[in-house]
Amino acid sequence: QVQLVESGGGLVQAGDSLRLSCAFSGGTFNDYAMGWFRQAPGKPREFVATISWHGGTTKYTDSVLGRFTISRDNSKNTVYLQMNNLKLEDTAVYFCAADGTSFDMVLEDFASWGQGTQVTVSS
Repeated sequence: QVQLVESGGGLVQAGDSLRLSCAFSGGTFNDYAMGWFRQAPGKPREFVATISWHGGTTKYTDSVLGRFTISRDNSKNTVYLQMNNLKLEDTAVYFCAADGTSFDMVLEDFASWGQGTQVTVSS
C-alpha cells in the first residue's frame, strides 16, 4: 500500500554533493519513521540514516556523519538525503524505506521500500 519512489541519483565526482529525494504515498506520512539504506555491489544492504516522525531526531551510520543530512517535509510527503563531500565508497544503490512501528536502525523493521536510485562516485 505504501509506495516509495527515489530520485536524484547520478554520476558525480569525489567531493561533489548530491541530494536524493523519496516521494511517499499510500499512507499517512507522519506515522512513519523514514530511512535511507544503501547497497554496494557484493555487499549487504546497510543502514545510512533515519529520521523520526516529525523530523525531531536523526540517526546516522558513522561513515556518513558530518557529510550526510536526512530531512523530511511532511507537507510534501517527501524525505531527503543531502550528501556532501561524496567519497568513492559511497557508491551504491540508495533505497528509501518506511517504518510504521518504531524508530531505529534495524533493516527488518522497515516494511516498505523503494526501488532504489544509483549513486556512483568517481575520482
